[in-house]
Amino acid sequence: MKTEAIILENDFVKLVPLSLENFQYLYSIAKQPKLVQYSPSAIETPAALENYVKIALQYQDAETSIPFIVYDKRISSYAGSTRFMNINWKNKTLEIGATWIGREFHGTGLNTQMKALMLQYAFTTLHMEKIEFRIDERNIASRKAVEKLGCVLEGVLRNNVYLLDGFKRNTCCYGLLKEEWLMVDG
Repeated sequence: MKTEAIILENDFVKLVPLSLENFQYLYSIAKQPKLVQYSPSAIETPAALENYVKIALQYQDAETSIPFIVYDKRISSYAGSTRFMNINWKNKTLEIGATWIGREFHGTGLNTQMKALMLQYAFTTLHMEKIEFRIDERNIASRKAVEKLGCVLEGVLRNNVYLLDGFKRNTCCYGLLKEEWLMVDG
């Protein structure tokens, strides 16, 4: 399934395709210390961020990822990035991940708003049957956030991802089935 340029928005947030033309709006956010401390991805320098975007776009070309730049409409400011990833069209599953927003946006409800848009689109337009989230076991805030969305902890992958500092994390695997989302959303 070929994906066209997708724009998702509500009164709070606008998600537009991440590209080599717009990623520079994220420089000031990406350089925040330890912003992606639980992620294996480097974004803290302009070169690292550009490489991060190029890799995301390669996965988009392979139709396994749809990356977005996040824009906070309430304060008219770019806030970070997120994506649909590990898309499995045959089995109708995908992961929402590679999400990072600046510290000034934490606790504002922005993340909840963008996840709601993404879940709606994934289930109703992309016709996915299951959405997954993979989160560092130590990242309690992110784990609580997906649990509020109705996601269920399905298991923990032990020592499965090396982070930038050399630490090998345990990854919590959360899932949300379409019928569970309908009960929460409906």
